[in-house]
Amino acid sequence: MIRDFLQGAICAASVAAALFFLRFWKTTRDLLFLAFAGFFLLEGFTSIFQTIQGPPFGPWIFFVRLVGLLFILAAIIGKNLNTD
Repeated sequence: MIRDFLQGAICAASVAAALFFLRFWKTTRDLLFLAFAGFFLLEGFTSIFQTIQGPPFGPWIFFVRLVGLLFILAAIIGKNLNTD
C-alpha cells in the first residue's frame, strides 16, 4: 500500500519535472531540455508500470531507463560538439 503511494508520488514528480523541462525547451529550442523532458516522462511511465506489474520487475524497466539516459548523453555530446 505505501509502495503504491510512493510510486504515485514518483510518477507525479517525474511528470512535473518533464513539464518543467518541456516549458524551457519551448522557449529555447535546446535539445538538452527536450532530452531531459523525455527522460522524466519515461521515468514517470516506468513508475506506473512498476505499480501495475508488482515486485518482480523485468529487465525491460532498466532498458527503458538506459535508453532515456542515452538520449540525454547524446544531447550533451551534441551540445558540446555544436559550439559556434
